[in-house]
Amino acid sequence: MNRVCSPYFDPDFDSLAERINGPKCRITIDNESLENCTIVKIDSVNKQGLLLEVVQVLTDMNLIILKGYISSDAGWFMDVFHVKDELGNKVTDQRVINYIQQAIGANREGIHKSKSESRNFLKCESPPEPRAIEMTGRDRPGLFSEISAALADLHCNVVEAHAWSHNARLACVVYISEESTDTPIDHDRLLAIEDHLTTVLRATTARSTNEESGNQQEVKTAYGLNPEGEGTVTDVERRLHQLMLSVRDFESPNSKPINSPRMGSPRCEINDKEEKMLSVCIENCDEKGYSIVSIQCKDRRRLMFDTVCTLTDMQYVIFHASVDSRGGCAFQEYFIRHVDGYAMSTESEKERVVKCLEAAIERRACEGIRLELCANNRVGLLSDITRVLRENGLAVVRADVATEGGKARHTFYIRDISGNDIDMKFVKSMKTEMGEIDVAVNNETTTTTTATGSMTRVSSFRSFGDLMKSQFEKLSHNFVAI
Repeated sequence: MNRVCSPYFDPDFDSLAERINGPKCRITIDNESLENCTIVKIDSVNKQGLLLEVVQVLTDMNLIILKGYISSDAGWFMDVFHVKDELGNKVTDQRVINYIQQAIGANREGIHKSKSESRNFLKCESPPEPRAIEMTGRDRPGLFSEISAALADLHCNVVEAHAWSHNARLACVVYISEESTDTPIDHDRLLAIEDHLTTVLRATTARSTNEESGNQQEVKTAYGLNPEGEGTVTDVERRLHQLMLSVRDFESPNSKPINSPRMGSPRCEINDKEEKMLSVCIENCDEKGYSIVSIQCKDRRRLMFDTVCTLTDMQYVIFHASVDSRGGCAFQEYFIRHVDGYAMSTESEKERVVKCLEAAIERRACEGIRLELCANNRVGLLSDITRVLRENGLAVVRADVATEGGKARHTFYIRDISGNDIDMKFVKSMKTEMGEIDVAVNNETTTTTTATGSMTRVSSFRSFGDLMKSQFEKLSHNFVAI
């Protein structure tokens, strides 16, 4: 009998690299080392965009990032974050901890699925997803109300909506379904809806407006919010940043809307104190080939997500970073290169990055009246609410609309169109017209506090750049040029 030989495969061979080098991703949640916050440590094999994914996971759980230290040179990614929950406490909910570990854990192939599941975290299963429509264009007072009215006239049910207005530009993502059946809208009707909404957006576009401005008025369906077709779910807020960037909201508009002096400039959306606090500067570190981006501004939630998102979408890779917040001020420092491996080489490139980062910070920094409403959901509710706001001379700067279980929860940031103080009588008129509706009003301009002389304490912030510059010779053997 002939002996038949076959190759032998050791079943432990596949895990050999992990046993030698450690797991591809290690997440540690530490509630013992610090008294007032939780430490999240991530050690992982690096990949493009991983920092944004990690920050997004923390942001999805409404965690506040107090400090962060990031290093991702030589193919390895090391992060340390000091975080609190939205109530200012340590992160002790085991479900939140499990979600963080699962979302940024070793099974990174499932990270986008985990993100999509975060909408249903601690919630019941939702019906089939409605269609999403993206809108961009020049903003004008009452435009969001006109969009809402148009959707109501087209017999569309608004399931969810998010809108940002900045520097006379508007970006909006609206999830809609059929009014009668609450089912997804078919393709042919979507095309008709897009055409009608495009007409609404372009209603006041002047003939003298150049072709580039005209092309900014755009309405299109976003299947899964995935314009690139890569099969992943893009976060809505990241998509809003991308839409704003596409209409160049970092540039001053050619013409300001009539009777809207406060909406024509990005600086008008923040008060004078905050304008003085906002500083973005870029310098090159020729020794290691990095561009160092330094940001100082008023601290707020989701700030790190906004800046990291903008740098990533502008095709820059973050190799090292340090973030800190104290006394109501935030300090961020990023060591970056373009995806081509080079630092910024021209002043025009640096100026563009500075403007884009300033715009990303200012998009959410709108102060004024925060209006929260809760009511029984019905078709046309959003249209009725925004109509009352418009009739009272109020412009919507930012909007977040959600529906769940027969209830509608709307959050608006509003301003008086003429720039005057808002007469709170509109709340009474809204309750009269809407019937049973719960309204909560928060004046952001009076509740916001800033530390006196906080920006003069920059020298006390231990800059990651200063640390690296002073230690470059000592650390040079640890950094590999890419």
